[in-house]
Amino acid sequence: MAIAAESPIISDPGRRYLRLQRVEGVGPIRAKKLVDHFGGIDAVFSASVRQLERVEGVGTKTAESMARSKITDEVEAEIERAARHGIRILCLEDPDYPRPLLHIPDPPICLYLKGSLVPTDSVAVAIVGTRRCSHYGREQALRFGEVLASAGFTVISGFARGVDGAAHQGALRAGGRTIAVMGNGLGTIYPPEHAELADKVIEQGALVSELGVDFAPESKNFPSRNRIIVGLSLGVLVIEAGQRSGALISARLASEYNREVFALPGRVDHPEQTAGVNGLIRDGGAKLVTCLEDILDELGEVGKTMRQSATNSKTSNLFETAGAEPAKAIDLSTPVGSLKDPERTVFETIRNGGGEMDAIAASVSLDPGQLGSALTALELKGLVRRLPGDRYEVRTTVARS
Repeated sequence: MAIAAESPIISDPGRRYLRLQRVEGVGPIRAKKLVDHFGGIDAVFSASVRQLERVEGVGTKTAESMARSKITDEVEAEIERAARHGIRILCLEDPDYPRPLLHIPDPPICLYLKGSLVPTDSVAVAIVGTRRCSHYGREQALRFGEVLASAGFTVISGFARGVDGAAHQGALRAGGRTIAVMGNGLGTIYPPEHAELADKVIEQGALVSELGVDFAPESKNFPSRNRIIVGLSLGVLVIEAGQRSGALISARLASEYNREVFALPGRVDHPEQTAGVNGLIRDGGAKLVTCLEDILDELGEVGKTMRQSATNSKTSNLFETAGAEPAKAIDLSTPVGSLKDPERTVFETIRNGGGEMDAIAASVSLDPGQLGSALTALELKGLVRRLPGDRYEVRTTVARS
């Protein structure tokens, strides 16, 4: 379900996570260690300085800062700023916090949201590339955004000039969903010429950021922003990137997070725009793609399911004119007996009562990226459903053979 318009700006646990986010010296990795160590956000703030110091990576200075931290006027003022801009603040414990981000090592403590999220947004592909793209690069970003959205994927990008903006526009033109991950607070639209685009993204997806409402768009914010783009996606497509392009950071993170990395080859006579992306292909860091089918082939069971969706909407050829209604993720009601590992192992774990994410992860020998892909595939096949609290259950109508 989409996030309802009447949903509160922030939940009660969210207030405490927002408080934690504003403690000096606490970032996403340290916050996750604290919550995991104490078993919940309330226990974190109930702990003594001595207890906090025992957590790996938390020194005396940070522990003392946390012990002194209260839900201050500053935190309440931030919530009021979010309310004025129509922004929600999601925390790690909220049921509508994006599940794919929970499978990366450094998920945002809080995520600011303007627009809506739906469960099928977990079936997403990111498109990234240079801001100073060529006409060809912009054209390809537009086309790939269009065909991916028409096939049922949510298109993720960073809302920057160039490739990012074209990717969002392509998804919107197809009538599909798109999520823009910002490198600034959602109180400001940057770049300013994308104000109209922002309104359209909000209508058909969401703007998201981990930064406070009034954070300015500074260059230091963008590398960290890239991990959210990657974390939300099953794979990342790089279109035009020079040797120093931030898109290469996204490609590296995708490899670390066990996401697929795709690259569209660029013109060799424009190295300032293509040396990075061509180097990825040359060095084996990305799969060369020229059409939608190349992406579907690398996405395993998810790709097979979405291929049928793409075929139904007649958009499987990259160079066809896209514009059909976006296909929905389809329920194939796949018989259990036809499953292969790792989907079979994950399904059996859930069916045997291990529906909590921690129990699933403890029972299967999969890294977070593989586990997330397996769960997504099982949802698409109509075999399991996701419940609040990061839990899964087997659907009662599952065919046994």
